[in-house]
This record gives sequence, structure tokens and C-alpha cells, in this order.
Amino acid sequence: MGHFITFEGPEGSGKTTVIEGVKEYLSKNYKVMTTREPGGIRISELIRDVLLAKGNEMDGRTEALLFAASRRQHLVEKVIPALERGEVVLCDRFVDSSLAYQGYGRNIGVDGIWSINEFAIQDVMPDLTIYLKLDPEDGLERILSNKRDSNRLDNENITFHKNVVLGYNELSDNFPNRIKTVDASQSKEKVLEDTLAIIDNYLIERG
Repeated sequence: MGHFITFEGPEGSGKTTVIEGVKEYLSKNYKVMTTREPGGIRISELIRDVLLAKGNEMDGRTEALLFAASRRQHLVEKVIPALERGEVVLCDRFVDSSLAYQGYGRNIGVDGIWSINEFAIQDVMPDLTIYLKLDPEDGLERILSNKRDSNRLDNENITFHKNVVLGYNELSDNFPNRIKTVDASQSKEKVLEDTLAIIDNYLIERG
């Protein structure tokens, strides 16, 4: 089996940039596949469009179920086959995003969100999760300054985003062996350096 490494964090935390750097670094010695959630395959990208389009207001539980459905198809169609081929899979978001965004951000609660995702993932969990920790205000400011197109979740109020970060913080405290925290307020170079150090350590431990 390969290695399943996921990247988590609030909006604007720099996941895309870090994943690109990690892929370049690991590709020297490993077959690496990058992907994202929601998305990564045709069906999941279609669900992504529904989830993130501005104006598509929906019930929080509907939102959670759509994320879980997208995750399931992405997992069986793309992630699991790559892992079975022995590849390193770098995934922008996975189940922790649902726990943070819907469990905490939507105040649905972790237990309910976990139950539908437990059904979706069938015990497939990341080997390692990099949590790019950043204050929500700083992340939203980055989105504005970088002129990135905002989506429906970006436009939620600051209380929502603070609750998401609270969720990530508690998850990282509860699962320290899997979730490793990187200070995403640092320079891009230092964030990547810290991330690569964590991944190197993980790969050494895995032999």
C-alpha cells in the first residue's frame, strides 16, 4: 500500500501552495498523485460545483451529506486505486474538513458528521494529516489580497470561520499521532520546510 497524506486548514491557509511543494519534493523518490476534495473526479467535481456556488443556500445536513457522497466516490474511484498501486496520495482536504466545517462551523456536532462519513469511507483514514493552522481573519484577508475568487463557504460570517478553526484545533489535540500542526502564518518557505520535516519523519518511521 502507498501513503495517504491529507492537508487541512481554514480558508487561505495555503494548502494548494504547500501541496505543490511537497509533490515536487517527493516526486524525486516516489510516484505521487495529487487530488482534492470535494472533487478529484468528474462526479465529485459536479458535486463541488453545487456545494460551492454562490446562491446555493442549503441545509447544513444536506451540505454534509453532499460532501460525504463526493468523498465516497472520489475515494473508491481515485484514492484507493492509487494507494493499492503503492503511490503517495496528497489530498487537499478529507474527512477532517467535514468534522470542522459542518460539525463545528454548522454546529451539527462531530458525532453526527462522523457517522455519515464513517459509512462513506469504510475505515480508510489518512496515514498523516498536515494541519495548516491560521487565524481565520488572516486567512480571509489573504483571499482578498490574492484576488482569489471567493466561494459560498468563503462568504460565511466570521463566527462560522472561527468555529471551523476551533474544530481543527480540537481535532489536532485529540489525534496528535495523525494530525501534525504547522504554523501557516509563517513565510511560504518556512511553512513548506516545516511540512517536509514532518513528512520525512513519517516516512522514516514507516520504513
